[in-house]
Amino acid sequence: MWQRLSLYDLRVVGHYLGVLILLVTFALVPPLVVALIYHEWEPATRYLFSIGINLIVGGGLMFLRLQPGRLSRHQAIVVTGLAWMVLALLGAIPLSMSGHYLSFLDALFESVSGFTTTGASVVVDLDHLSYADNMWRFMMHLIGGLGLVVVGLSFGLFGKGGATLYRSEGRSEHVVPNVVQTTQFIGRITLTTIALSTVLLMILCTVIGIKPDRAFLQSLWVSISAFMTAGFVPMSENITYYHSTIMEVVLMVVMLMGTVSFTLHSKILRGRVSMFFEDTEIRFATAWLVIFVIVLTASASANSSFSALPALLRRGLFMVISAFSTTGFQNITTTQLTDAFSSGAFLILAMLMAVGGCTGSTAGGIKIGRMSTLVKSIVATIKETISPDSARVVVAYNHCGRRVVTPSLVREATTVLLLYGFTYVIGSLMGIAAGYDASKAVFESVAMASNGGITSGIVVPGMSPSLEMFYLFEMWAGRLEFVTFITLIIQIVVSIPPKRFMEWVASKRRWDS
Repeated sequence: MWQRLSLYDLRVVGHYLGVLILLVTFALVPPLVVALIYHEWEPATRYLFSIGINLIVGGGLMFLRLQPGRLSRHQAIVVTGLAWMVLALLGAIPLSMSGHYLSFLDALFESVSGFTTTGASVVVDLDHLSYADNMWRFMMHLIGGLGLVVVGLSFGLFGKGGATLYRSEGRSEHVVPNVVQTTQFIGRITLTTIALSTVLLMILCTVIGIKPDRAFLQSLWVSISAFMTAGFVPMSENITYYHSTIMEVVLMVVMLMGTVSFTLHSKILRGRVSMFFEDTEIRFATAWLVIFVIVLTASASANSSFSALPALLRRGLFMVISAFSTTGFQNITTTQLTDAFSSGAFLILAMLMAVGGCTGSTAGGIKIGRMSTLVKSIVATIKETISPDSARVVVAYNHCGRRVVTPSLVREATTVLLLYGFTYVIGSLMGIAAGYDASKAVFESVAMASNGGITSGIVVPGMSPSLEMFYLFEMWAGRLEFVTFITLIIQIVVSIPPKRFMEWVASKRRWDS
């Protein structure tokens, strides 16, 4: 049965939450430095103010318990679940004071979208957003893509509670047996890839006429967004702003690298390249992409806007990879997406976002690995049906070695699939109830829950507050893959003393009457 949170549990949760808040405070320093370099004095004061708030809140929580020990699993789940919410609230403070958001709810939406690497934006006049605010948007992507716990563990924080926190954030990959070393490897791969991508993109941006300092910043930001499979961009025209085929090719490579499991990255670096090509998930993903590129190209070719085959393949392949990786970049306008694309092409992008990339990567969605597990399970069921009663059917797959498809593995994949599917449906109904076209409502719900970020135009500044709140829930739940999020809600509910809860219900009824 569910265990209530005691006062001791709350102190432990508060301590680790404080550590995470203080850790993220360091991410506010780059925006402050950028503001000072570019003489953006008003943004500089906002980020100084935010740093002060984080230090006060984080420091106060951290000292709730001076000598934290090993975390229990239910404590770790509460820490992780609350951290994503609290840090998003704190992250929204400097954005809400910038004047580029119509309300604090819009700023909170932007913050949640940043930390969950969804990439859907409600900023007003993005082209004139300060360098400091843009830097903060992409710092949120970097932290959220890696994972709050991964960032903390890579610096050796959390002590004995690290391994439990690591699992509570939905992480399962172990590049090496030591969790801390695993997180440090993830950090090195991420920073190296982003650095190389930044250099390449900076050269391309300089060639097309962007000033070197702006070229560096925009290349850095887009590289972070690509490898974190996030989706924020520094310009309102998205990737079409650059009008560069070579740049799109580089971004496609970086996005695909972001969808590959970090465990496979480690195997490749150790010279075991064959494991990459033998991996069941990679093979399934390759077939998945080839099929959808062909179908999308055939579907979009019916429209005169995409009649030229080279342009069609370029746009189609880029959008397929962007949707598959749940990055959310666009090399077409939202109008072209909703009007010029056929309903079939529109549906294809939604399906790609719904499934997402590989397990153990920065991509969102249900994950290709779980889908391949369910396919293998269907194959096993068929084999059992046609085999003699005495036969023992074993279905295996390759993922860093030969593994057997077990009932527990199938059950986990089915649970996650159903949770995502149920959320997609509820979000779609919410959009339809708000008066939007059904296809757009489905597309937007999938984009939010899968952290895909490609928007059909429903997510805009000043959108319906009730719909915006549900999209916030979808982004949070999708990033934590539902189990941690739902467990957190149940944990909080069962911890409320029944007497106090009934008193609250009675007082609410008296107030309503």
